[in-house]
Amino acid sequence: MDQSILNLIFSYQTMVLILVIVTLKVSVRFVPQNRAFIISRFGKYNRTLEAGLNFILPFIDTVAADRSLKEQAADVPEQSAITKDNITLSVDGVLYFRVVDPYKATYGVEDYAFAVKQLAQTTMRSELGKMELDKTFEERDALNTNIVSALNEAAMPWGVQVLRYELKDINPPESVLSAMEQQMKAERLKRAQILESEGDRQAAINRAEGEKQAIVLAAQAEREEQILKSDGEAQAIIRVAQADAEALEKVGKAAATEEGQKAVQLDLAKGAIKAKEQIAKEGSIILLPDSGTDIGSVVAQAMTISNTIGKKVN
Repeated sequence: MDQSILNLIFSYQTMVLILVIVTLKVSVRFVPQNRAFIISRFGKYNRTLEAGLNFILPFIDTVAADRSLKEQAADVPEQSAITKDNITLSVDGVLYFRVVDPYKATYGVEDYAFAVKQLAQTTMRSELGKMELDKTFEERDALNTNIVSALNEAAMPWGVQVLRYELKDINPPESVLSAMEQQMKAERLKRAQILESEGDRQAAINRAEGEKQAIVLAAQAEREEQILKSDGEAQAIIRVAQADAEALEKVGKAAATEEGQKAVQLDLAKGAIKAKEQIAKEGSIILLPDSGTDIGSVVAQAMTISNTIGKKVN
């Protein structure tokens, strides 16, 4: 075979091989994870390629767009907003979103990221206009939630889902900051005075309770002292009575004997003599017995009475 023919055949095979390789390269598409390729055929949307190995018609199908399905973060530039009570604020934020429909994100809007950020700015101004200044600090979570809800409703035709929106800084004017600082100082002073007055009131209550308890305890102690004193006096009276009873009992037993009778007679005579001596000292009139005026008669009368008592006892 002629050398020229061989060269021609070899060159033809080489061209075919190169064409096959190029065709395969153009027709095979490897789509990375969390990405989507929009395929157009003759300029018209054909299909969406998902992650993995995909095939397209070479030189007919083209990749019109490469969309990321990951969550994206975008800064919302600082802007001015007017609150419900006519206070101008400077606010900025961070927006978190992702593409959920690559077709709508490609054909529904020119630049979905720019559109979402612009929508976030206008929505933020609108939501701040519904709230007073104090509420913007107190209800920041509610404000973020309202902005996310409004953004999702508006961004649905673009195939974009807003996941979170966070306000970074809310900066009121210097005059408003000064007024707020003075208000905070007044509130802190008010709370301090209230706490101090509550402490004084509680201290007064505690003192009153302590005095009350002291009075009650003193009264209880006095009552117990009186009870103990009364019990002691009663016990003393009982013991004296018991001692008198025992003494009388012993005297009675002793008086029942002959020696006891004599002792009783002698004691009665002494008592009679002492009584008459006392009468003689204190009065000007002297009483004498009917039987005579001598001491012997007095002793005799006393002995007679004693004998009578002794017989009755026996």
